[in-house]
Amino acid sequence: MDEEDDGVFYEMPRLVVHIDNGAITAIGQFFKKQIPENSEILDLMSSWRSHWPAGHPKKRMVGLGLNDVEMRNNPDLDGYVVQDVNNNPILPFENETFDAVVITVSAQYLTKPVDTFHQVGRILRPGGVFIVSFSNRMFPTKAVLIWRNSTDRGRADLVGTYMEAAENLEDIQATFLNSETSPPDDPMFVVYSRKPLAS
Repeated sequence: MDEEDDGVFYEMPRLVVHIDNGAITAIGQFFKKQIPENSEILDLMSSWRSHWPAGHPKKRMVGLGLNDVEMRNNPDLDGYVVQDVNNNPILPFENETFDAVVITVSAQYLTKPVDTFHQVGRILRPGGVFIVSFSNRMFPTKAVLIWRNSTDRGRADLVGTYMEAAENLEDIQATFLNSETSPPDDPMFVVYSRKPLAS
């Protein structure tokens, strides 16, 4: 609905969380289960919180997002890059740099999702995991039309289709992380895949 450049919309820092504590706990537990200790992680479309589980050791976490202030205030990041992937989906990292890439409650804003997901496959190490999580919350004026018009199941299918179309990811799976507590908690869904061990 809002075709204005994303950099304008996200110019003002939003130091708020977009999901409740139950959903935050659910995604943190999933990270802990899927991402090995001492991994190198890219938090793609990052903000001021990465919801990294306390006590789960990591080698480093790099953020890539639109707002310098938000990422500077993120205690989990060891470094960050300001970039709008909708204007330039080419990620500024060497091939096979990261053990994991995560997109948390932001995939609904991607306008070049297949290009972006292909880049994720490029920068993942063989066997690395790509985790896309989302709730039923969004900025509706910035979410793409197909996302706004889809059900939760449809959104999971959509993210899986993006991963399949990237052509360098496999073992695509989806799950509802907190079905036992939602409602009243915010629902938290995740679609995840891996880079093949061999091309």
